[in-house]
Amino acid sequence: MAGIGKGVEFEDLLPLIADKLGGEGLIKELCNGFQLLMDKDKGVITLESLRNNSALMGLQDLKEDELVSMMREGDLDGDGALTQMEFCVLMFRLSPQLMEESWFWLEEALHNELRNNHHPSI
Repeated sequence: MAGIGKGVEFEDLLPLIADKLGGEGLIKELCNGFQLLMDKDKGVITLESLRNNSALMGLQDLKEDELVSMMREGDLDGDGALTQMEFCVLMFRLSPQLMEESWFWLEEALHNELRNNHHPSI
């Protein structure tokens, strides 16, 4: 994905946020980002909601093809929308440095998501 804004690449921001907030704080911030970008009626991020709300996160400089590419890359189940977990996974994937440094945060988040949503007895 191309750089966002002037001079600062999006990939550079997540490690800084992670260092400042720690793992739990980073996950919370990603969840807040999801809330800002999602379609409030559908509870997921659609291409339209991403397009309409991207300025709220400083992403207004993204071109249409970059928005489409983000959606395509993040849409793990192929339903044309991003769930909160798909969004968080996408944000980690867009930041290789963060992925290397913080793999356990992602694994923990995935484990919690699976436990909470799919296996209530765990």
